[in-house]
Amino acid sequence: MQNLLLLLVVLTTLTFAIPKPTDGKKDRVVDKPLSEQDHYGDNHNSDYDHEAFLGEDAHTFDQLDPEESKKRLGDMVDKIDKDQDGFVTQQELKEWIQYTQKKYILEDVERQWSSHDLNRDDKIHWDEYKNTTYGFMSQEELEDDEDDGYNIKDMVKRDLRRWETADSDDDKHLTKEEFQSFLHPEDVEHMKDIVVQETLEDIDKDGDGTISLEEYIGDMWTGDDKEEPDWVKSEREQFGTFRDKNGDGKMDKDEVRDWIIPPDYDHADAESKHLIFESDVDKVQKLTKQEIVDKYDLFVGSQATDFGEALVRHDEF
Repeated sequence: MQNLLLLLVVLTTLTFAIPKPTDGKKDRVVDKPLSEQDHYGDNHNSDYDHEAFLGEDAHTFDQLDPEESKKRLGDMVDKIDKDQDGFVTQQELKEWIQYTQKKYILEDVERQWSSHDLNRDDKIHWDEYKNTTYGFMSQEELEDDEDDGYNIKDMVKRDLRRWETADSDDDKHLTKEEFQSFLHPEDVEHMKDIVVQETLEDIDKDGDGTISLEEYIGDMWTGDDKEEPDWVKSEREQFGTFRDKNGDGKMDKDEVRDWIIPPDYDHADAESKHLIFESDVDKVQKLTKQEIVDKYDLFVGSQATDFGEALVRHDEF
């Protein structure tokens, strides 16, 4: 059991990011809003903007007093204002949000790379990855069909399938770029079918290659509550109105793809426009440093996040 728990911890660090449940709700969308917080709901949630704007720096700001938060936020604005004209445009804000997201991915890849490139030859063979990830488990455990409800053998096969898809030149090794595709497949076009397939396999309990309404709801909600929450009722309506586009009572592969990787929606663009709308006092569609600092709670004022403390490194943009 201890080995299984160690394995699950490792796998959790390697799979693509999925938002944490909110009020018991699991979110499968991978081309997702830039924060794990609900953005609007019944009232506007500044925690969403806080995480989207800062990324891993969010937790650092949360530990600061208001004056220090404002000072560091002002320093950050100087980096966001790339043309140094004293204004932050929507495009500059969008590029900053994209930067914070990419920075997280690149740092994650570097961290994982150093752990798996065992012979330091600037490429990782499948055996290196497999031995590092599963090596603490005996062959008997790897071949066991079921271990406390988890099919370990299938987990290895699933990793191998994703690995082979990321291996663009089919040389049995992954470069750092290919390894990034393996760790974060949702960000790479040729990997997105793998994301869809893995989601289908997770939710499709009867194995018919589609997701029924009950499978869809069952993946999000355990049903422990005596009364179905309002958000579950809303999801039932969403399934019939938006998810099941052909009205056959289930989602096929294309419909699953549209659900978890929504097409034609740029979250960084939408969030940057929203932040300007909330902060642009004089309505000129760009922000001064003072306007941003005056709204510091919108950007950095949350006590609910728990990200890293990268800001203390004073990274360059």
